[in-house]
Order: sequence, then C-alpha cells, then structure tokens
Amino acid sequence: MEEKKKHKNTLTVQKGIPQPPSINPEVLSGTGRKKRKRYSVDEYVSGIISGNRTLLSRAITLAESSLPEHYDVIQAIIEKCLPYSAKSVRIGITGVPGAGKSTFIETFGLNITSEGKKLAVLAVDPSSKHSKGSILGDKTRMEKLSAHPGAFIRPSPAAGTLGGVARKTRETIILCEAAGFDTILVETVGVGQSETAVHSMVDFFLLLMLAGAGDELQGIKRGIMEMADAVAITKADGQNKPAAERAKVLYQNAINLFPVPPSGWKTDVLTCSALENTGIKKLWEHIMNYIAFTRQSGYFDERRKQQAIIRMHDTIIDYLTNSFYSDKDVKSMRQHLEQQLYEGKITSFKAAVSLIDKYLKK
Repeated sequence: MEEKKKHKNTLTVQKGIPQPPSINPEVLSGTGRKKRKRYSVDEYVSGIISGNRTLLSRAITLAESSLPEHYDVIQAIIEKCLPYSAKSVRIGITGVPGAGKSTFIETFGLNITSEGKKLAVLAVDPSSKHSKGSILGDKTRMEKLSAHPGAFIRPSPAAGTLGGVARKTRETIILCEAAGFDTILVETVGVGQSETAVHSMVDFFLLLMLAGAGDELQGIKRGIMEMADAVAITKADGQNKPAAERAKVLYQNAINLFPVPPSGWKTDVLTCSALENTGIKKLWEHIMNYIAFTRQSGYFDERRKQQAIIRMHDTIIDYLTNSFYSDKDVKSMRQHLEQQLYEGKITSFKAAVSLIDKYLKK
C-alpha cells in the first residue's frame, strides 16, 4: 500500500493561459472607442478638393446611404463640388462572364497610372437578392493597382439598383473628379440592364469579349454591341491567341453591318492580354484618339450635356421611389396588401394604385 501511495501519476494537467474577457472593458466603459467626427459640408468639400481620400471615401458612403438625413448633406456637397468636376475622361467597361474584367482593369489601370495620371476605379459589386450583401472583393482582385498611390478603387454594392449603377454612381464620379482624378473607370456588374445605365454616364464604352468559348456571337445582344465604342478580345495569349484573332475578324464583320453611331466614330475590335500586358497600350491610345476626335467634332460636349438631363430624370425617379417607400402610411398599408396579393385576393394593379393613392392623398 505504501508503494502505491508513493507512485506518481505520469499524467499532469497544465494550468491554462488566462483568457481575456470576451468584451473589451474599454468599450464598456466608453473610453476605448472614439466617436467619429462629424464634418460640415464645407469641411467635406475643402477636404475632397485638396485630395483627402478619407473624406472622399466618407462622402461616397453618404452618397450610397439610403438614410434621409444623409441625402440633403451629400446633395449640398455635390453641388459645391460640381464646379471642380467634369475634367476627367470617363470610361465604362463591361464584358461577358470569364472575360477577366478585374484582371484587365488592373493591368489597364497600371498602364494609365504609369503615365502620371490619377485613376479612380468604381467597381460595382453584385449584391445578393437574398441577403442584400456583397463580397466587395475588387481591392483583393486588384492588389497591385489598389496599392498604387495614383489609384483609388471604390467597390460599391449594387444593392439591386439596376445592376448597381444609377444616381449614386454618377454622384461618386463627380466627387472623384473634384478630388483630382482625371481618369474614371466604371466597371459594370454585367447583368444586362446595367450596361445601358453605365453608357449614359461615360464618354467611352468598352466591351470585353472572350474567344474560344464556342460561338462568339451566341447570346450577345445587338444593343450592347451597338453601344460599344470599342470591343477588346481578352486573353489573347498562348494557345488562345489564334482563336482571339479569329474572333476579332468575326466581331469586326458583325459590327460593320451596324449603322454609323452618332459620334461618327467607327467601332474597332482589338485584341489584348492582361497577363502578358500586350495590346493594352494600343487600346489606351485608341481611347485617347476617340476622345480627341469627339472633342473636335463637338460630340463630347454635347453628350455630356445630354447626360446631365438623364441624370436629372434618374434623380427624380430615385427621389420619388425613396420618398414613397419611406412614407409611414405606405409602410403600414403595404404589408396588408402584400398578404392579400399572396393569397390571391387582389390584383397587382389594384394594390399598386391603392398604395399610390394613399401616398398622394397624405
């Protein structure tokens, strides 16, 4: 018995490391988190004009906000920034799935910044229809460009608004121009309707296509092709290069059947490789030639004036939509009507008219 008592167990339990509290005590006491400073409209404007990217980002967040109290503030900021805008080249970029838009934009953007230009990339990220969330991963996909001092990348959630490009994107363009960015790239979600919205806010519209994916013209809407000021066949490298050259001829023949666009500029098809950085510089020169051509003909300024009118109509629609759905009487009546629609007790037309009458007679 005495020998058994003297025997020590080889298994010992080490004392654990003391764990920190699950909640930061400084947060609970109110000392660990500082309240974000609220800036006045003039402070926002002076900061944006001086190139303060923190204030630029916060102003863009206000533009993206759906809160009524932010609407008046951002409109006052934009109105004061307007005289400092309209000095950039606005380029819209769209493309078929798999065309490598993010990779192309990074290589394309690095070429632009290498010429000493200041570039802003407005990449609209698709939002989930179920969770309303977005990955917002464009900065991750454009790692080199996002680290360049001459570039500013702003991923924004589409939030289900016509592919994510409407009033908010136009306002962001004005803010970026006021901050001194002379080249603006707007990447579309690529879901169909968003191309039309982007086309109405840019000076040059670029369509990225992919070769070697079967019938290149299959499923391509003629309207998108007609909107394009240039078509670029991406991934023209390695074994895919011959297929890219064949696609170039195919697309060029198709475009030649279209009527001459209002700009008077003949749409060309080019090939490029973002991986090998080939054809990118030629494409940039092509865009600059287009800008020079349209400025000389007067089409550039005329298009900007037309876009201002389009922006007004889009703003009206956006303002009325927000005002309608935020109305408390509409909110209280809407749920009841939606339940009746679900049960098949009322028509969609009658439900819509009932809500509209309620809103107009408030």
